[in-house]
Amino acid sequence: MKFPIIAYGDPVLRRKATAIEPDEYPHIKELVENLYETMYGAHGVGLAAPQVGLSMRLFVVDVSSFEDKEPELKDFKKAFINANILEETGEEWAFNEGCLSIPDIREDVYRKPTIKISYYDENWKHYEETFSGMAARVIQHEYDHIEGKLFTDKLSPLRKRLLEKKLTDISKGIVDVEYRMKFPAAKKGR
Repeated sequence: MKFPIIAYGDPVLRRKATAIEPDEYPHIKELVENLYETMYGAHGVGLAAPQVGLSMRLFVVDVSSFEDKEPELKDFKKAFINANILEETGEEWAFNEGCLSIPDIREDVYRKPTIKISYYDENWKHYEETFSGMAARVIQHEYDHIEGKLFTDKLSPLRKRLLEKKLTDISKGIVDVEYRMKFPAAKKGR
């Protein structure tokens, strides 16, 4: 089932998401599959539960599309539950990021190249792993979502001011997208 993606401006995107317990979500595998289906339908490489209106510490990534630059990313598809970034290391590097909740805006964002993260998968198996390169970047982007942060928060004050009207338009639904979205400030009956 594809969920509508929540647009910029909705308070759920600014809330620190809540950790979840196995007994609270007996259908977690189905939810993970629905997140993947929604992400693929919007041509994304990552999607966090808050982006579909669920304030829980869950996100999915599939960075296999970057395998031409990083061959080790072939078949790199993972769900992260109750993730906690333990360490970010290395010299920050820029990459032009976008976000399914903020369509039509892409900006250079600086992030550390290597992360160490603790998380559970959809089978509630615990991992503590280190990721680098594009995998680390996408994981950091999605992790920000469960922390109530957006990639636009990492931009300079001037850049944010220049994007203000576009961001307001997105929250009102004045944007052309090829996937279903919910817009917090859209006029009813639009």
